[in-house]
Amino acid sequence: MDEETLQKYVDAGKIASEALHYGKSLIVKGAKVIEILDAVEEKIAELGGKPAFPAQISLNEFAAHSCSDLNDETILSDQIVKLDVGVHLDGFIADNALTVDLSGKYNDLVKASREALNNALKVIKPGVTLGEIGKLIHETITSYGFAPVKNLSGHGLGEYQIHTKPSVPNFDNGNENVLEEGDVIAIEPFASTGAGIVQESSPATVFTLINDTGVRDPISRKIMIKAKENKGLPFAKRWLEKDFGTAKTNFALRMLRKAGCVDEHPPLFDQNKGMVSQAEHTVIVSEEPIITTWHEK
Repeated sequence: MDEETLQKYVDAGKIASEALHYGKSLIVKGAKVIEILDAVEEKIAELGGKPAFPAQISLNEFAAHSCSDLNDETILSDQIVKLDVGVHLDGFIADNALTVDLSGKYNDLVKASREALNNALKVIKPGVTLGEIGKLIHETITSYGFAPVKNLSGHGLGEYQIHTKPSVPNFDNGNENVLEEGDVIAIEPFASTGAGIVQESSPATVFTLINDTGVRDPISRKIMIKAKENKGLPFAKRWLEKDFGTAKTNFALRMLRKAGCVDEHPPLFDQNKGMVSQAEHTVIVSEEPIITTWHEK
């Protein structure tokens, strides 16, 4: 990794961390979820970055991929709140997340995912197997009496790619593949009071453009051209609604799905509706690893 690339990863991490903790300060009872997400994305822009994916707030049993559309009226009360924020600079990505328990009932659940993350970060270096990392995350979460979410994992981060190899498990899956010098990975433990298995809900409000051919109607083509600005990174339905309105956006997304132009990323929830917590940092693997999203707050 050359110095310019390294610096972009590091700078993206600083912006992502600042935006995440700014968002955390807005997570209070009575706050409107959509307003927090808009404010976080505005903060990213203010700091000179771009979203690597739409900022997301997932509540209670929902673990990931919950993102407000333009008509979302959800107001925070006593939920357990996961905030997930990604930033890129010229395609070089930082991804981080945290959990806030507004109910006051799940302090240990929040600690479990955060401690699992911290313990995993301590062993990151070239040569460590992915299974070892998963085992440590699993042991930490289960020591609190909770279940790691097994079908969610950490992931590599590539240039304009939010999910690449390696997949970093949250349990010991026996994977003997090792981390290598220069790998950029997001470690992302999820802890659950329920099954520790998530399944898809609906509707999806986050999408990725995977193909830019096959649609003919003018509005779908306009929305596809707008989506191309994200260069293969995920985008929010809400972003399109602001420019094109809800009806046109809904129509175009239907056409784009039918034509195989977009992947959708529906909300994921614990199949037993257990409460879920999340913690995440981005790290560059080396003998002295660089946690790009580390903060002193």
